[in-house]
Amino acid sequence: MTVKPRTHSAHWGAFSAELQDDKLLITPFAGDPDPSPLLNNFVNALRHPVRIATPMVRRGWLENGPGPDDRRGMDEYIAISWPQAIELAAGELSRVAAEFGPQAVFGGSYGWSSAGRFHHAQSQVHRFLNTTIGGYVRSVNSYSSGAASVILPHIVGDMNEIARRGVSWEEIAEHSQLVLSFGGLALKNSQVASGGLSEHTERGFIQQAARRGTQFISVSPLQTDLPQEAQGEWLAIRPGTDAALILGLLHVLVSKQWSDEAFLARYCVGWDKMVAYLQGKEDGLVRDAAWAADICGIDAARISALATELYGKRVMITVAHALQRAEHGEQPVWLGLVLAAALGQPGLPGGGYGYALGALGHYGKHHNQVSFPALPQGKNGVEAFIPVARIADMLLHPGEAFRYNGQTRHYPTVKLAWWAGGNPFHHHQHLARLRQAFNRLDTLIVHEVAWTATARHADIVLPATMTLEREDVGGAPTDRHLFAMQQLAEPYGQARDDYAIFSELAKKLGREQAFTEGRTARQWLEHLYQQMQEKCQQQQIPVPDFDTFWQQGQLTLPQLKDGGRLLRQLRRDPERYPLPTPSGKIEIFSQTIADFNDADCPGHAVWLTPQQQPDAKHPLYLIANQPASRLHSQLDYGQHSVNQKRDGREVCRMHPQDAAPRGIVDGDTVKISNARGAVLASVEISEQIMAGVIQLPTGAWYDPQDPQAAQPLCRHGNPNVLTLDIGTSSLAQGCCGQITLVEIARYQGTPPQVRAFEPPTIGDRLVVGGNRKGGEALG
Repeated sequence: MTVKPRTHSAHWGAFSAELQDDKLLITPFAGDPDPSPLLNNFVNALRHPVRIATPMVRRGWLENGPGPDDRRGMDEYIAISWPQAIELAAGELSRVAAEFGPQAVFGGSYGWSSAGRFHHAQSQVHRFLNTTIGGYVRSVNSYSSGAASVILPHIVGDMNEIARRGVSWEEIAEHSQLVLSFGGLALKNSQVASGGLSEHTERGFIQQAARRGTQFISVSPLQTDLPQEAQGEWLAIRPGTDAALILGLLHVLVSKQWSDEAFLARYCVGWDKMVAYLQGKEDGLVRDAAWAADICGIDAARISALATELYGKRVMITVAHALQRAEHGEQPVWLGLVLAAALGQPGLPGGGYGYALGALGHYGKHHNQVSFPALPQGKNGVEAFIPVARIADMLLHPGEAFRYNGQTRHYPTVKLAWWAGGNPFHHHQHLARLRQAFNRLDTLIVHEVAWTATARHADIVLPATMTLEREDVGGAPTDRHLFAMQQLAEPYGQARDDYAIFSELAKKLGREQAFTEGRTARQWLEHLYQQMQEKCQQQQIPVPDFDTFWQQGQLTLPQLKDGGRLLRQLRRDPERYPLPTPSGKIEIFSQTIADFNDADCPGHAVWLTPQQQPDAKHPLYLIANQPASRLHSQLDYGQHSVNQKRDGREVCRMHPQDAAPRGIVDGDTVKISNARGAVLASVEISEQIMAGVIQLPTGAWYDPQDPQAAQPLCRHGNPNVLTLDIGTSSLAQGCCGQITLVEIARYQGTPPQVRAFEPPTIGDRLVVGGNRKGGEALG
């Protein structure tokens, strides 16, 4: 079948594509100055053998009925028909809701899924559970910014105003004299954005700023966290110690009387308490440059010199997602803002504080005057929730108390989890523990495109279409282009889109009208577009009707240049434009947080020593950062992702000083291990990483040699086998997956074959016996 070029969009870019003799030809959006190579992951994805072609049910679940089962992740599957799948899934949801209530159902589905605004899998799941059983246990925050999303509202009032509506790249290119970036500005991160990213402009703006004379300094264990176009300086820092470095810088500013006391007095609260902490007035410990140097591994003289470089310049301080994905991750986020305030920079053109600038393509962009609306999700009647990274704790410790944002809450007792569009065996830590947790469920139902590790643990697997196999509208509040995501290929096998699956399930449950409101998927697209069109008309913004838009394939929307508005208004008039904090000002000290009385997150930012410290057994830091070859684990089997592997395994990097005494040379297969397990990877020897640190990106599909092992070996190179599953602190309970401690060695013998992209065993037809009604044949 040949299809003429049609427009489409992904989280990593807009494009047009056509099928020629089953070969997908992709052309990036003409208006994109720096298209992402991730588009090439689509090329071989449509008919890959790891795709799921038909509904499946796990043999053990059929034989024994719902309940905890250690065979998840290693059982075989039975192919069934769609009517049988709908009957089983609807029946199990009804059973759990009737016996235990909707509070026993976890509507998981954390994940990026499609860039389309209607077929957003998480929204579809939540709408389905709300309209059919009255709600579900939800998760809050994200793995990427779990700590920051809780701390920032306390200290500056609104995370989105600091991140998505922060200082723009355009402003930095025009005004910033120095950009000090804790965690870097890696282009591999900013090439993706939820909902789509049609214009990759970060590289151009960084280059423009550098040519004008902006000085870039990247504080990171990885030199590659700053693009070459920045012509910047790399300050190699010991992982997880940025908070100590910032405290050392602040001490220099205070001791040299370089802090902007007028700004601090008018726009901030609590500076006096921070100064007392720096000077050790309560505990006798002075947090000066020498103290910081011992912790972070940067020479004290360089710390003092850096403070000198900051003083008197228009400075932009940025803090990456990576810093807060670690123990006490709230602290560097808080201290980055404190440093900017001490320099008097917030609210100045090209100056101040930018949380996660460079961590996503959304950040540093302008906002659309009108955005495409989201699918209504209905009302969730269940009050219970968990911080997203605490899912294993919830399943392993139902009823147990936990602290979150000043409250003591309790984990609900969940019997059924429904997942679509996400892969927790990518996002989560300590995968052996996560597997143990999922095995406690009565039932796991998963919609999936392909046989991810999550799908391999499911009891009922419902094959879902890829974004290329359905219609949608792609757009983001920070992307000025709206795209018609036109269908490019027929669904693989019997795959259906999530909306079609949920519509059929809702019909079976007698709630079809509540879920669909009588609309087809195309009619929902028209309805949502009309809502946007009406908002545009109210603001005299001309837009075509839906049919014209669909035929054209794209629409350009006007934008507002209001980045940095929150702090700019504060600086203009703090009485008229107070921040949405208790004081109306930047909270260097937060009485609210102090009153929570949590020792691991006191009332002002501090240095707290992580529990993970190098020792003789595990002397190396492992950085498990975002991959450059894919978005999270999406399309890991795609052409571009596979081409970046070696011998089918993920590539880790280490410094020559660490490789030589271990007899490791470039291209070796290595075993990286700690008390939680081990992974195999191919090694690259590089001086672009500091000594004492190795780096292995996340996203390689989990491929355990023995799924039941207490300390599994992943043949493919998934670092979350090794990472620690604890919360950042009692305040946020965020993810700590960025940093852990390991040892590394050459793999002895012939490495086992990677099987991550091979489907599980598909069993024969069987007759369901005593645990099922009717004894009907399935398969």
